[in-house]
Amino acid sequence: MSKQKRVAEAIKNVVSTMMDKVMNNVLIKDPFIKEAHHAAKPLYAALVPDEIFKGSHFERRFVTPFGGVWEKLAQVVAIEAHGNCSLGHSVNGTVGSESLRRIQEVLNRLEHNPKGELKVKPHWKEELDYILKGGGKPIPVSVTCDIFIHNEETNTKYAFEIKAPLPNSDQTKVSKEKMLKLLAMNPKQVDYAYYALAYNPYGKKEDYKWSFPMRWFNMHEDESVLIGNEFWDLIGGEGTYNTFISEVNKLGKEYKERIYKEFLDIEPPQNVNDSPLK
Repeated sequence: MSKQKRVAEAIKNVVSTMMDKVMNNVLIKDPFIKEAHHAAKPLYAALVPDEIFKGSHFERRFVTPFGGVWEKLAQVVAIEAHGNCSLGHSVNGTVGSESLRRIQEVLNRLEHNPKGELKVKPHWKEELDYILKGGGKPIPVSVTCDIFIHNEETNTKYAFEIKAPLPNSDQTKVSKEKMLKLLAMNPKQVDYAYYALAYNPYGKKEDYKWSFPMRWFNMHEDESVLIGNEFWDLIGGEGTYNTFISEVNKLGKEYKERIYKEFLDIEPPQNVNDSPLK
């Protein structure tokens, strides 16, 4: 089996396993019981159709198991391409005291705009160069990254902070601090550190415009930022993103039809597949 087919199979297995658990939960273990809903919330039942609450019942049981889906998908893809991948991996090293001070300075300048000064814009390369020149007394530092890959064939180590497509500002600040510490470690512990968004709802990278992460990164130009296809193709090889999209959409057709028929007890509409992942 080719690498691309193994990657496709790995993606399919992760998503289908999680969806099967959701379906088993809402159909067998914890189904929506109309009579119980009416008894618990008679006013709601009198005013709102049962189908609305049946949908929210499904959503609550869907969100939890899919909480770490991006990390799980990235792990199976990276294992096929690089041989290994760990989640929540701790990297230990030392960072110079002045470099640590400069990391906080960089973050504070991005977060707080002193009166009378122009707003500081993020610029990854300039910030990192400034921090690396700091040096100082070595201080032990431990950083836990979302995803860690060590390609033993090339002896290359990658650290990733992976977030959902629309992350908040606090999440992004924490990720940037971790990445700067990772790359400031001496001796070097990782070769690359990336801020990765698993999917781009805006389409092209240059069209990305969610404001919160843009406070901390130049999302269009910083070399440390990977969005959508850049991330998947780096960890899995060229064509991985297209494989990912294809497999998810195949599964989407299957599970949407099952949810309509088995959970909602209605026939799927003709436009059931009008919202594919792109």
